[in-house]
Amino acid sequence: MSKRDYYEILGVGKDADASAIKKAYRKVALKYHPDKNPGDKQAEDKFKEAAEAYSVLSDQDKKARYDRYGHAGVDPNMSGGGGFRGENMTMDDIFSTFSDIFGDSGSPFDSFFGGRGGGGTRSRGQKGSNLRIKLKLSLSEISNGTNKKIKVRKQKTCDACNGSGAKDSSSIKTCGTCNGSGYVRQVRNTFLGQMATTGVCPTCSGTGKTITDKCGVCKGDGRVHGEETISIDIPAGVSDGMQLSMSGKGNVGPNGGPAGDLLIHIEEEQHESLTREGNNLVYNLYLNFADAALGTSVEVPTIEGQVKIKVPPGTQAGKIFRLREKGLPSVQSYGRGDQLIHVNIWTPKNISDQERKILEKLRDAENFKPSPGKGEKSFFDRMKDFFS
Repeated sequence: MSKRDYYEILGVGKDADASAIKKAYRKVALKYHPDKNPGDKQAEDKFKEAAEAYSVLSDQDKKARYDRYGHAGVDPNMSGGGGFRGENMTMDDIFSTFSDIFGDSGSPFDSFFGGRGGGGTRSRGQKGSNLRIKLKLSLSEISNGTNKKIKVRKQKTCDACNGSGAKDSSSIKTCGTCNGSGYVRQVRNTFLGQMATTGVCPTCSGTGKTITDKCGVCKGDGRVHGEETISIDIPAGVSDGMQLSMSGKGNVGPNGGPAGDLLIHIEEEQHESLTREGNNLVYNLYLNFADAALGTSVEVPTIEGQVKIKVPPGTQAGKIFRLREKGLPSVQSYGRGDQLIHVNIWTPKNISDQERKILEKLRDAENFKPSPGKGEKSFFDRMKDFFS
């Protein structure tokens, strides 16, 4: 099922600034919050949908890609989606990511309901950092889409402790400050009366656990430096400078925290014959005067191989032939561009005396006397000036 427009989900226009987007998201999130709509699957879906929309529109780079490419530009599996997978993400994912909206605990209802899910243990630690790489692609790879396998140096989960940072399971204890919930609750006296707030536990950083004996391999961090081979599916139609991302393929977070994203910066390799203009490809065809005047058949390169085209008699310099749908596909799957063949008349720099006499006779012939515009010289006058 196709996704709804992110601006429509939050109820804002494309010209909305960061403050308006944040305000709109808070309004929608409060309306469909699970604590306010217990057991309502439709409300939960709308809550996740709004979170995904905000994750894109609140980020300047992702918003720019979305405005240009639509959902294809921020596909959470393969572009700038910021790691959100709308159908698979949990409430903890949303609350931990949007603490700037809901406060330290991630939920505006914690002070009333005593925390997410009745004070359940927070299962995920601090998120790891993103990784950035550059990936060079040929026009052929861009045209068809491709799969690249690359080796990346990154922080990986420690195999010795499985990311816990502890020497063994007996070294992991329930945090005494938060009693394993990952949150602490404080009651403050204000002029409005007592106000209860919930925040991340400072002792365990929200994990709900403390370690008495650290892992000897990772020294309690839960991660080690290593190398990973990552398979990257590149969609057809990407362009130079476009940034894609793979959720969860960056550095692993400390103490079992989720991984950051792998950000992939696309670099387009120059083709030996073709140049790109948007989704169109351009080829400069050079013809000698005789072929342009008499007509001919020539082979021209395309992304899919050589094709033969007919050049009709009397073809002028500047003529453009169009090969329909021989260009590059749109990254949004809205068809393909064309290949444009620009005709140029090739002029020899060195000619023999015999060739000069032939050209002089042609220049004087009636059919070889064009009517150029004001201030312009005929083809043969320009050739005479060139060779003189």
